[in-house]
Amino acid sequence: MTATVNRRHFFSVSPQVETAACFCGGVDAGGGGGGVSVGGGRRFVPGRTVVGHCVRPDIKPAIVTVAKKPTRGGERRIAASELLPGLPDDLAIECLIRVPRFYHRKLRVVCKGWRSLLAGKNYYHQRRTLGKAEEWVYVIKRDREGRISWHAFDPRYQLWQPLPPVPVEYSEALGFGCAVLSGCNLYLFGGKDPVKGSMRRVVYYSAQTNKWHRAKGMQRRRHFFGFCVINNCLFVAGGECEGVQRSLRSAEMYDPNRKKWCYISDMSTAMVPFIGVVFGGRWFLKGLGTHRQVMSEVYEPATNNWSPIFNGMVAGWRNPCVELQGNLYALDCRDGCKLRMYDSDNDAWSLSADSRLHLGGSRAMEAVAIVPLGGKLCIIRNNMSITLVDVVNADIPEKQGQLWETISGKGQFKSFVTNLWSNLAGGNRLKSHIVHCQVLQA
Repeated sequence: MTATVNRRHFFSVSPQVETAACFCGGVDAGGGGGGVSVGGGRRFVPGRTVVGHCVRPDIKPAIVTVAKKPTRGGERRIAASELLPGLPDDLAIECLIRVPRFYHRKLRVVCKGWRSLLAGKNYYHQRRTLGKAEEWVYVIKRDREGRISWHAFDPRYQLWQPLPPVPVEYSEALGFGCAVLSGCNLYLFGGKDPVKGSMRRVVYYSAQTNKWHRAKGMQRRRHFFGFCVINNCLFVAGGECEGVQRSLRSAEMYDPNRKKWCYISDMSTAMVPFIGVVFGGRWFLKGLGTHRQVMSEVYEPATNNWSPIFNGMVAGWRNPCVELQGNLYALDCRDGCKLRMYDSDNDAWSLSADSRLHLGGSRAMEAVAIVPLGGKLCIIRNNMSITLVDVVNADIPEKQGQLWETISGKGQFKSFVTNLWSNLAGGNRLKSHIVHCQVLQA
């Protein structure tokens, strides 16, 4: 009985507190007049530190340390923070890196986390490191009304993919350049607006973000000029511009790392190039001079010097060409069914590959571009048909029947028959023709 009384007496004494932030909301610091007190409160009241007695010691701290109620949708946000539920993010990234590029457009709309991942450079850097990056063919074409459109071709699934429309300033532009920097950025630059005239504008499309972006404009307005990429820097030269001096000699270079244009040495004479190629680290251009004469020049980046050239390479050079594994290849016929290779030792061109199945000489069958794709040569025609040629194995007898492969477009025989009837009916006018063709990796 005594123990019970003592226990009750113990709880009847107001405990000492070291802060005015008691849980009853009322603190009597002195038990009488002149003391510090906060009375009448019913909530947790923070205050300054004092030494006194709690007015309501029967109120225990446990009743106020209530866990916060989860916000609406809180559990969903926690789950959304994981790229793949139940997996660490680093393991989830390893899984998403291996998703084919064909599905990336759909991955971007799944959630914000996936969209942010695919918008970052690290994702595509890891794809390249693991050998999972894929090359797509991008074709820019012009229709009968002069409108520009473009499409992307996926060689893996052999399907054409939709793309965001080109910027409005290039929707009807003429004589503009098109090049690829950093493997995944397609640049459009210069050209002539039908209303405003020559431009120095520069825009680029990123295969990583699937969006268009603006870049710093060129130093000089120009259209119908030559351009190339050397060491991931963009070079432009010659062309035309409105004014007294229509043909240009000036040349300039763009460094994407510094995001800056700068002039380089002028060409020997003014030129409007109609064909160009980079071979052996040098830039070769062939075009028309001020008096409409055919001329050729070569640019040496190491010495920043232009010089005329008259060797056998430019003498027999008249069709689109490209360098692949140290060799220079060019189209040898209008429909792109024969290829030539330049022999540096003999300074002459020679036949490299022949499909022995020719498609005719109409504009629809005209081969307008040749680009490297997956270690092979990719030939693109105006009718959007695409052929791969394995020129690396052209000398192996066992591979002769497997060198040519059509991966896009109608069957060759069907195309030939359609082309023949079209010519006989007088309907040889194209609905559209290809202006530029490039390959982007992502």
